Amino acid sequence: MKAIRRDFLAKDLAAAMKSAGVEGAVSVQARQTVEETQFLLDIAAKAKIIWGVVGWVPLVDPKVEVHLEKFAANKRLKGVRHVLQDEPANALMDDKAFHAGIAKLERFNLVYDVLIYERHLEQAIRFIDQHPKQVFVLDHVAKPRIKDRVREPWAELMKEFAKRPNTYCKISGMATEADWAKWTATGMQPYIDTVIEAFTPKRLMFGSDWPVMLVASDYKRWVDTVAGAIGKLSKAEQDRIWGQTAAEAYKL
Repeated sequence: MKAIRRDFLAKDLAAAMKSAGVEGAVSVQARQTVEETQFLLDIAAKAKIIWGVVGWVPLVDPKVEVHLEKFAANKRLKGVRHVLQDEPANALMDDKAFHAGIAKLERFNLVYDVLIYERHLEQAIRFIDQHPKQVFVLDHVAKPRIKDRVREPWAELMKEFAKRPNTYCKISGMATEADWAKWTATGMQPYIDTVIEAFTPKRLMFGSDWPVMLVASDYKRWVDTVAGAIGKLSKAEQDRIWGQTAAEAYKL
């Protein structure tokens, strides 16, 4: 993890994005603190490359609306996320208080980003089914076992997940689920093909997972990998993945 044991700020992101010809980004939370949410919004106010923020609020707090009213007043806040993958057995997805918090997001026109591992997909599907009007973005294609070259039951569960019309999926965070030193674009192709089939380009978006991705890939290499993987699609379909889907989902 040495590659990411330092501070990363907007100037670092700008350099990485410039190397790959990317013009704008949505910055997503990493810590479960309202202080970080404010920190990200403050950076977005100054950095033209950051077009939106997915922050964190205490969704299980009965008074979460106080935080939502405060942060949603800032139009740069586009959604919220909790690092569900780190919760014991992902218990939050079955927690009534968490569901109550999720139910409040629609009023504030906020997306919810779903961060899980493959093993949590069945639970995530049940969770999402309780909120049919809420928009969800599945991060990192639900982190399949790429390093082990395993696609099932992930592939079938992703197809089931994608049947929910209120869901989108982000093609991101895949290099870190592969062999950091030996992964190849060829090895990524079956997984990307699966999400293209499941979600179609209309509900797929590119994501970098920068700077965490730096343990396994630089920014440009990942952009080039996705470009190669979707190169067989029409220009209109590629445009959806590169920006239009994100603009729609996050209301950029």
